[in-house]
Amino acid sequence: MHSETKRKLTESELSSITRRATGAGLVEHFELTDGMFNAAHRLTTDDGRVVVLKVAPPPGTPLMTYERDIMRTEAMAFRLMGEHGVPVPEVLHVEDGLLVMSCLDGGSWASLEQRITPGARAALRRELGGIVARLHRIGGDSFGYPQGPGGDTWRGAFLAMAASVLADAEVFGVGLPEGLSDWFQDRSAVLDEVTTPVLVHFDLWPGNIFVDPATPEVVGIIDPERAFWGDPLADFVSLALFGDIEDEPDFLAGYGGMDMTPSRRERVRLYRVYLYLIMIVEGAPRGFVGAEHEESRRFYRGKLAADLAGDPAGE
Repeated sequence: MHSETKRKLTESELSSITRRATGAGLVEHFELTDGMFNAAHRLTTDDGRVVVLKVAPPPGTPLMTYERDIMRTEAMAFRLMGEHGVPVPEVLHVEDGLLVMSCLDGGSWASLEQRITPGARAALRRELGGIVARLHRIGGDSFGYPQGPGGDTWRGAFLAMAASVLADAEVFGVGLPEGLSDWFQDRSAVLDEVTTPVLVHFDLWPGNIFVDPATPEVVGIIDPERAFWGDPLADFVSLALFGDIEDEPDFLAGYGGMDMTPSRRERVRLYRVYLYLIMIVEGAPRGFVGAEHEESRRFYRGKLAADLAGDPAGE
């Protein structure tokens, strides 16, 4: 997908990066176009290795507040996740604005969906639940994004995160419903239930989960660039994107169960609204245009309106 945030590299630049990262020469490369923020390339070296290069946006590119320096967050999250038994690519090389990692086998769950049988899906969701439980055992020292905004309490950090997205909407001229700041503030008391920050991926949709449908096995998790320290329930939003995690019994069984009390459901609603706001605003700095983008934006706005009204099902 085209995005103004995707930096173009020449053949010479790709060859130089490959040599610095792997000590080998570049014999083949092609761009991975599924992503919507960073540019990504699959590189084959002259000694037979295959690696993935991610490239941050060029300096000076207009970005949302939380997107600044998120490649550093991604590298940190990969290393922490790997150390705690979460299957992720191995980080091979990090430079300012560049990240080189091993290439996962299998394919994204999204791309292989039609090949996954109901039985395999149940097994994969249970395995994914256990993987996410391990992710949520990674603790931090403070709340919020590693690069900011953040805070000493989850309520303070999350309200600052939400405020930054509302401010970004103003900067990029994206119209939003009035009163959103008060809407978050009025419902924020439930966030005080969260007293220990854990690592939250916040983008665990099927495109970022690699699987082998034949085994079936979850091969790895990618793209933790949106990661922050906060409430583990926040990951339930993308894990049941546009749906309800309570309709995913296999995942919850693998996760170890979760009693979704009214206050926990309210926390998840806050995180859904936050994610919908990001999805609505991010298209402006990325330069998304066309009928497909407009259709997606209308869909996100419908979901946002439903959750603001207290009906998460949407239309």
